[in-house]
Amino acid sequence: MSDTTAPGTPAVAAVPARPTDPPRPRRWSPRQWRADLTGPDWTLRFEAALVALPWVLLTVPLVLGQTLGGPGERHPAGLLAVLPVVVAWVYLGHTRVDPLRRTVVGAAVHLAGLLALSAVLIRYDDLYVIFAIAGFFHSYHLRPWPFTASAVLATSLVVNSLAFSPLEPTLRSVGMFVAVVAVQSAAITGGYVFSVKELERHARQVDTVRRLAEALAENERLHVLLIEQARHAGGADERRRLAGEIHDTLAQGLTGIITQVQAAQRVWDDPRRARPHVDRALGLARESLGEARRSVQALHPAELVESRLPEALAALTRRWSADNDIPAECDVTGTPVMLPPAAEIALFRTAQESLTNVARHARAGRVGVTLSYTGDTVLLDVRDDGSGFSHDAAPDEAGTGFGLAGMRRRLSGAGGELTVESAPGEGTAISAAVPVGSNGLPVGSHEG
Repeated sequence: MSDTTAPGTPAVAAVPARPTDPPRPRRWSPRQWRADLTGPDWTLRFEAALVALPWVLLTVPLVLGQTLGGPGERHPAGLLAVLPVVVAWVYLGHTRVDPLRRTVVGAAVHLAGLLALSAVLIRYDDLYVIFAIAGFFHSYHLRPWPFTASAVLATSLVVNSLAFSPLEPTLRSVGMFVAVVAVQSAAITGGYVFSVKELERHARQVDTVRRLAEALAENERLHVLLIEQARHAGGADERRRLAGEIHDTLAQGLTGIITQVQAAQRVWDDPRRARPHVDRALGLARESLGEARRSVQALHPAELVESRLPEALAALTRRWSADNDIPAECDVTGTPVMLPPAAEIALFRTAQESLTNVARHARAGRVGVTLSYTGDTVLLDVRDDGSGFSHDAAPDEAGTGFGLAGMRRRLSGAGGELTVESAPGEGTAISAAVPVGSNGLPVGSHEG
């Protein structure tokens, strides 16, 4: 963030950002394996379990063969010759490889060797089909999904080879073998693809929440900076002006963010319904961040930098309606003219504050915003059909601090005035009027 400050305020040192430590390189070791297996990240726990799985699946048939006997007893020399090769292959090609640095090519080569060795072991003792099942789990590392499907199919062929006799094939046995392999491969591949999609969706949600947290943290830092600027301002008027800008930018934006996050929390178990609320909160956070930066630099609304007052009010109304799920319309009457910046800012902030009060207090079903160019005066009306209020309990006194009083101060600075009409149960009408002045020009004209 730059060190620019608002005009008329002393420079204040920016709040330093917390340093980010570079990620420490992993050293794959038994200690790291135990840390992954017992850590909070279930993805790393799954990878750590895969490291141990081939050893478990190799030990089970070895123990069963020694306990129950079987074909392996007739070929002890062959088994003794193959088993050390299997152990070395699993150790060097799998156990010693960091799961976070495993490549697709390396995983494919290791799986091919694993299946070939499994086929040799099965020729000596069919119990070692248990070891071949490890191939299904290793297929998880081969992506994208066509590689996964190929790996699962190859493993299924080896695992189901016991049920098929190539020396005496029959139409029934061939058909059964093909059907079993096809169904098994499709089911396992489908499960893998679904789990990968879920992991990607979860990662996107985590990334969205992380970016939202970063934006909120940046907003908080800018809030502190604005307060420091207000504290060192030359007098009470400047401090009130800065405080009003803080309220109009950060406070309103954070209120909207909190509303959207709370709405997302209520439907968090349904990602399809929660996602729009999270996206809106992230959008509000970005807009508030931009507003805060502009407040530090120039205290000018972003909407009025990029467009004139009618377009800015229309965009504000649409966004407010979408964020609060309340129907709202913005109408412009008369021929728009260019106003002094102070007048445009005062009218825009009045509309912004009025809509914020409607969302917080009114429980309205419909809102109308009207901007009227009447020649020598520009009128802004914000009307709602909500609960209304008595003037003895105006929103200012309900805790906003910069509501109606802030509107009046801004409008007064632009030579305008504010009128409020409201009664309990009859809605509220906020009317602001500012003079055009002698040099008002139609929008699109140029002086000179």
